[in-house]
Amino acid sequence: MAVFNSAYLNYHKQIYDFVFYKTQSDFIASEVVQLTFIRLWERRASLVDTLELNIQLFGIARQVMIDQLRKESVRSRYHQQSDQHPFTDNLMKMIESKDMLKQFEQEIAAMPVIRKTVFNLSRDNGLSYAEIADIMGISTKTVESHIGKVLSRLKQYMFSVFL
Repeated sequence: MAVFNSAYLNYHKQIYDFVFYKTQSDFIASEVVQLTFIRLWERRASLVDTLELNIQLFGIARQVMIDQLRKESVRSRYHQQSDQHPFTDNLMKMIESKDMLKQFEQEIAAMPVIRKTVFNLSRDNGLSYAEIADIMGISTKTVESHIGKVLSRLKQYMFSVFL
């Protein structure tokens, strides 16, 4: 734990500055720093002893930054599309209502354990498919399949409610 704290104190600002320089976003830089140190802690047993910690940290930070930029790109595209489609925008507002979210949570709770876990790691924790595959010891294609099945089920439910 002392080594982790020392690494955080020594590299937190450097990683933040690196990501901020690349993205010009305080939000993304802060998220990347936080996720980098979470990954460092999760992967502490698999760090390479012969490779300097700062090199490994910046490698993790770079990958996290790329993942975050991809997520932001998808969010941006979604918002642009919803601005062009008022029906989709109104539908999304309805989905975000508490009642609908409760129903979705019940639908998800009724799914097989592995599918629920994969979905929750993706949506709640914001992990990439590759990260989920590593954590669960399954292939990324299996992760994609589970996510696809959850989304398909939620769409079926949503359309059954609105039709």
